[in-house]
Amino acid sequence: MLTWHDYTVENAIQVFEQSKDSMARCWGMKEHSLPKEQMKQLYAYMRACGKTTFLEVVAYTEEEGLAGARLAAECGCDILMGTKYSHAINQYCKDNGLKYMPFVGDIIDRPSVLKGEVDELVREAKACMANGVYGINLLGYRYVGDCDALYEAFKREIDAPVCLAGSINSYDRLDEIKTLAPSLFTIGSAFFEHKFGDSIAEQIDNVCRYMQE
Repeated sequence: MLTWHDYTVENAIQVFEQSKDSMARCWGMKEHSLPKEQMKQLYAYMRACGKTTFLEVVAYTEEEGLAGARLAAECGCDILMGTKYSHAINQYCKDNGLKYMPFVGDIIDRPSVLKGEVDELVREAKACMANGVYGINLLGYRYVGDCDALYEAFKREIDAPVCLAGSINSYDRLDEIKTLAPSLFTIGSAFFEHKFGDSIAEQIDNVCRYMQE
């Protein structure tokens, strides 16, 4: 993710240009703070480079979520992540060829914090799946409880892609992710804080190679 503290970095286009030949196949950003025309330009470039594209919307009202979904469609994204589930957002995604991976749980602030009992989060995810969403965006390392217990419950109960998103910032956490084996996980701020090396491209390849070991 071309993001730092849940906002898209201002030099996202330059960062992608310098890192497009790295091992990462999936790229994305947040709905703020890059101007729309720059977002459209960057997403078009990502697609031309053969990348799968994501927009993660850190918003919790239906109105904001719909605005994010419209932005994702206008930018030609493959997958809309984030927003709190609503039927209107889900239908918009279906009508516009977007795969939808909403948040679950009680989410506050930006960067996001996740609250809620594990069984409640699983029930909410199942309800989303019953309504035909593609998968779930799970803020596991932003959870105020036990991330491992939360994700293990999702792995048992949710038969769909789950993205473990947020605060993956160390090799210790990568070791945990190897065990948890989510369908997807995101790294954004940690790359800009050089948690895995020097340049963004070098860090991406360091993480990809480490996950293949």
